[in-house]
Amino acid sequence: MRILIIRHGEPDYEHDCLTEKGIREAKLLADKLEKEKIDYFYVSPLGRARETAAPTLKRFGVKEDIRDWLKEFTVPVVRDDGTPYGLPWDIMPREWMSHPENFSIDRWQQTALSKSGDVEKEYNYVAESFDNLLKEHGYERDGMYYKAVKANHDTIAFFCHFGLESVLLSHILNMPVFALWHATCALPTSVTTLYTEERQEQVASFRMTSFGDVSHLYNFGEEPSFHARFCECFEDDTRH
Repeated sequence: MRILIIRHGEPDYEHDCLTEKGIREAKLLADKLEKEKIDYFYVSPLGRARETAAPTLKRFGVKEDIRDWLKEFTVPVVRDDGTPYGLPWDIMPREWMSHPENFSIDRWQQTALSKSGDVEKEYNYVAESFDNLLKEHGYERDGMYYKAVKANHDTIAFFCHFGLESVLLSHILNMPVFALWHATCALPTSVTTLYTEERQEQVASFRMTSFGDVSHLYNFGEEPSFHARFCECFEDDTRH
């Protein structure tokens, strides 16, 4: 099995849609994906993801299959001193890195930051929904790996969001989600690719062969969007 996780194009968050640049990015993404063999498409219910998926779905002649659990991971958390913070994937480095537990696959759920909101509960909801879908496609979760109940070469594409993508990768690759939220950056319309490996009979694990691929933008001279990144130097005036 191959999984493609695709972030939406450059967003207009206020109106939950794409910017003009985002629309161009989505069309270039469709040019890339229409050359691929993709068997199933699943889409976030949010407008920016649906607009990103639309050109590709039209090329394939299929309708969108919306899954609520693919929406952005918007679980509010609070600071150590009890003041509101915001979202767990938008936290200052010194604040989340001061808790070593956030670097552990087994312990990040135990930090005060995680417990200040429904982070673990929502994470588990997404992970279980993801596993239920993979089970429909022949792969059943068994501890840290998957049973290849019905192994196949199907390709499944997910159109979603960066925060949510990090949750999927955390679960399927058994990695701490805070490290993915804050140490990686999937730019708009980027494509992340994973394959199953079945080196032991019916024991499938996933391997990521590319993360955040935006070659379809570079190929046509479209500069990748800065969205999801922050200022490169503190003195910069770009997104603090």
